[in-house]
Amino acid sequence: MRAGPSQEEIRRQNLGALLRHVHLSGPTSRAELTSRMGLNRSTIMALTADLTAAGLVREELPRETGRAGRPSLVVRPESSRVYVLAFDIGVDRLVAARVGLGGVILDRAESPRDRGPFSLGEVSGLLAGFTGQMLKKVGADAVCVGVGVSFSGGVRRLDGVVRFSPNMGVADVPLGAELEARLGLGIPVAVGNDANLGALAEQARGVGAGSRDLIYLHGDVGIGGGIIASGQLLGGHGGYGGEVGHMVVNAGGRPCGCGSRGCLEAEVGERALLEAAGRFGHQVGRDAVRSVVDAADRGDVVAREALLRVGDWLGLGVANLVNIFNPEIVVFGGMLREIYLGAAAQVRSRINTDVLYASREHLRLRTPVLGDDTTLVGAAELAFAQVLADPLDALARVGA
Repeated sequence: MRAGPSQEEIRRQNLGALLRHVHLSGPTSRAELTSRMGLNRSTIMALTADLTAAGLVREELPRETGRAGRPSLVVRPESSRVYVLAFDIGVDRLVAARVGLGGVILDRAESPRDRGPFSLGEVSGLLAGFTGQMLKKVGADAVCVGVGVSFSGGVRRLDGVVRFSPNMGVADVPLGAELEARLGLGIPVAVGNDANLGALAEQARGVGAGSRDLIYLHGDVGIGGGIIASGQLLGGHGGYGGEVGHMVVNAGGRPCGCGSRGCLEAEVGERALLEAAGRFGHQVGRDAVRSVVDAADRGDVVAREALLRVGDWLGLGVANLVNIFNPEIVVFGGMLREIYLGAAAQVRSRINTDVLYASREHLRLRTPVLGDDTTLVGAAELAFAQVLADPLDALARVGA
């Protein structure tokens, strides 16, 4: 028989759980933590004392209580002292940020990215340069507890190798190892698929907060998906789960960069919309997609027909996913935000026609609260994972 957890293991778990509450919810009173965690007041006091001694949180009197009697101390994350580095590598842009405990973006740098061939050395060098500039502003007592990267492609969970990315021209690139070497911080770099991290971000801090069953669809040039079922991200055996953009919705349809035909990405992606609207080659990126949606709103018949066509395929793809996973909420991010807002009626029509009533009865369709930073926030949450799981051990690993 397996022995139950030791007192030390329980303590470590509780430290992580308390820190996660403060990280996600912000300043929280001891009394509220006692209620949420189901622990007694003396245990909460001991846990907060340990986290305070480690420099992860601080306790202070509330500004206003409105109640008689001794007020409960408020526990705040040490956002300016404890931080992670988050990187978002997209088709059209590179973003680097320093994110404090509690999810506060303390500093950031951003650069457009040319859609030419992907150069690992060039991209990692640029991100390392951004990092160097940001770290010059950091106080002597601040500590970096993790590094997370969002990438538009299939990422191997074990070592951060990007196995494939048709729209970036990448295959078997050791992104995690290269960035770790370039940064020279002695901290492992965690890499995740952008849509998977977007799903985690919107569930933790966005429109899906509190939801245990969520699908996040992210559109860049292509389309990816992050699926959370019963509170867990479905990553798949190797970490490549959620590639819903390569779900075939139109057998024998438009060619896809993956080599197949009729994939959701091929029928709904940026190129499909721009070609249908007669605008391919004039402009690319989210501005090009927005221009089609704006033209459709102004009565442009060609743009409107293009948007309805793409919206119909999007609705079919979402209908398939809803029938399989029965999510509470579907979130449309990246360029899909613009397409969904312009073709919401078409998407809903497909869902009403093709989804089982019981599965669509309580379904919500939404756009991200976190906007264009959804995947960046997801990268930050990936970087915070170790310190939230075992705060004191994570600090020991980075020498804090």
